[in-house]
Amino acid sequence: MEEKKLDINSIIGFILIFGILAYMLWQNQPTPEELEAQEKAKQEQVEAEQKAKEQQQNVANTKTDFVVGSGLDSLQQVQLKNKLGAFAYSAMQSSEGETLVETDLLALKFSHKGGALSEVKLKKFVDFNADPIYLVKDNNAAFNINFGTTDSRVLNTQDLPFVPSVTKNGDLTVVSMKLKVSETKFLEYRYELKDNDYMMGFTVRSQGLSNVINGSQQINLDWKLKGYRHAKSISYENRYTDIHYEYEDGKDDYTGARDADESIEDVSWIGYKQHFFTSVLLTDTPFKSAQLTAQNLVEDEAVDTVYTKLFASKIPLELQGGEINQSMDWYYGPSDFKVLNAYDRNLDEIVPFGWGIFGWINRYVFMPLFAFLGSFMPYGIAIVVMTILVKICLSFVQYKQFLSQAKMKILKPELDEIREKYKNNKMKAQQETLALQTKAGASPMAGCLPALIQLPVFYALFQFFPSAFDLRQKSFLWADDLSSYDVIANLPFNIPFYGNHVSLFPILASIAIFFYMRLTTGQNVQTAPQQEGMPDMAKMMKYMMYFSPIMMLFFFNNYASGLSLYYFISNLISIGIILVIKNFILDEDKIHAQIQEKKKQPKKQNRFQKKMAEMMEQAEQQRQMQNKRK
Repeated sequence: MEEKKLDINSIIGFILIFGILAYMLWQNQPTPEELEAQEKAKQEQVEAEQKAKEQQQNVANTKTDFVVGSGLDSLQQVQLKNKLGAFAYSAMQSSEGETLVETDLLALKFSHKGGALSEVKLKKFVDFNADPIYLVKDNNAAFNINFGTTDSRVLNTQDLPFVPSVTKNGDLTVVSMKLKVSETKFLEYRYELKDNDYMMGFTVRSQGLSNVINGSQQINLDWKLKGYRHAKSISYENRYTDIHYEYEDGKDDYTGARDADESIEDVSWIGYKQHFFTSVLLTDTPFKSAQLTAQNLVEDEAVDTVYTKLFASKIPLELQGGEINQSMDWYYGPSDFKVLNAYDRNLDEIVPFGWGIFGWINRYVFMPLFAFLGSFMPYGIAIVVMTILVKICLSFVQYKQFLSQAKMKILKPELDEIREKYKNNKMKAQQETLALQTKAGASPMAGCLPALIQLPVFYALFQFFPSAFDLRQKSFLWADDLSSYDVIANLPFNIPFYGNHVSLFPILASIAIFFYMRLTTGQNVQTAPQQEGMPDMAKMMKYMMYFSPIMMLFFFNNYASGLSLYYFISNLISIGIILVIKNFILDEDKIHAQIQEKKKQPKKQNRFQKKMAEMMEQAEQQRQMQNKRK
């Protein structure tokens, strides 16, 4: 048998084949970049597997942390169902996070946990620090529906996973947040948003849950909000931060700036007012009842704070055919009278223009007038012009008031004679005084009535300027914001009831009030009667002349500079009017001659004067009879 041997050709062939294979292996060797990419891919795969394990563990351990359920095994699904009951399906369909939706006016975030709004940003406004205005953010608000289930569970929707969906139909954006039992059985929060609208439709409804929700147990809607501070002055903003509501077919009321705990019935809407911004829950079908609470969160007004007040509402809901179906609306926006009034749902009552005639004057006189002036001039100038117009309209009242004071001054010597003549007979002195005043056509009441006529106007303006949204962040002279206090100096300490700053407009207003009262009070002091056993009216008036400006200085140091500007201009004009009347219009000699002429004429008494004379005459007769008996 021939032995096989490797010849030279076979050896060369094997070498060539080995060389070719080696070359091919060398050519296919990964580059350093490819090796780095492969290593990164392996690391990401490991992290993804680890994250999946953590998510699965979270679902097994808690009913509120939920993930997409595609990776859950049967054991984890059983654990989830034991915790969530019928709504375990929703947890397996939902995901963690938030859904962001924006309109022209609002930037909103809807939390998948709880299905409610987790953030509300007003896009067109900033606060005193130029930061965006948020009405809801960082868990300062909570919306929850509490209900019992047929399997003896008590569930809070704020702890449960909702499945989000967003659809758009023309200018309408619909955000649906569903807490699911299955694809056809769910509890839904439905939000409907439009551009250029602070109001959004809001419906809470259930479908196919009549066998899940226990109708024998009370279902409660709970809404809470901690109001963020938005203004420079904490005390000023807190004074106008409260709960407003409409109830019993059109009645409106508010809790005031105090802590409150109130029960109301037949509620149409509830508004958490934060001075210039408001959150309102409205309903198409009135709630039968609601429990409202308000709590002040500002412990020290001298210290910066994040929140002003805590608001809470507890509202029982009723089932309809075993299902929840409540059609409502949300309003998140400015406390602007024009904006609120446009909705025609009585929301303009949130703006505190005052009750009765005061609110009427603000709504139908000052609001249209100020809007007209502000449409073509700076708002500071608009305040000055409006003040001038108001003072011109009331100048005739001021003239009547000063004329009455002048008459009383002229009659003072004769009145003093009557008091001295009948100093031992007070009743007779009063009779003669009344008779003289009646003949002369002069009476202290004639000076009081014009002042009473002016009071509704003064009080209406006192309510108007702090509530005028248009003044917010409008500057004038040294004031940066006419809706807040002006500052010319910051103090290194805080003065009780005054603050840690110095405002100039209240100082100017106080000086003007002092000189105005000096002119008017000086006249009154001269004519003020002094009777035995009665307080010294002259001293009281002098005290008021000094006390009123000091009170003004302290009270208005933290108030809106627009209001202090109004009082400053108003008192300057009043001083000017009085000086003109005194020096160029009233002639005391002529008035004296007129009084003497009237005294000669028979004076017909009116019914009131006759009644007073008769009562005084009867009192005098009784006094004389008592003296005879003694």
